[in-house]
Amino acid sequence: MIKPIRKLINWARIKSPWIIHFNTGACNACDIEIVAALTPVYDLERFGALQKGTPRHADVLLCSGPVTRNLKDRLNRIYDQMPEPKFVVAVGTCACSGGVFDGCYNMLSGIDEMIPVDAYIPGCPASPDAIIDGVTKLLKAHEAKEEKALKEKSK
Repeated sequence: MIKPIRKLINWARIKSPWIIHFNTGACNACDIEIVAALTPVYDLERFGALQKGTPRHADVLLCSGPVTRNLKDRLNRIYDQMPEPKFVVAVGTCACSGGVFDGCYNMLSGIDEMIPVDAYIPGCPASPDAIIDGVTKLLKAHEAKEEKALKEKSK
């Protein structure tokens, strides 16, 4: 009985990811592109994605910008509040590596220095097409991994 329920839960998470967007100190260019990916022009919602206002309901954390000293603790708290399985996507060059802000007095670095990152979407700013492509590839990779794990358990 557990296996069909687990399969249903994994299917629902992959087919309808809930997203939370968090700016860790960006210049807002990537934020505008993330919001554009959610609008009807690019329509990330056609893949079942919904934007949520709380990390307790989110599956995917979209982060933009380098991590500032002020936001380090908040980023860790948001990550810890997300239920398992959770995914982190670094959107833009600054989130991936710190970008042009790396080494500044109030910047720590990219997102991966603070929390584990599952997908990197480079660009300054990253285009909505790239954001949608990155999120869908992440979900497809997770789906393949879950199917492989279920097959191994059934052996």
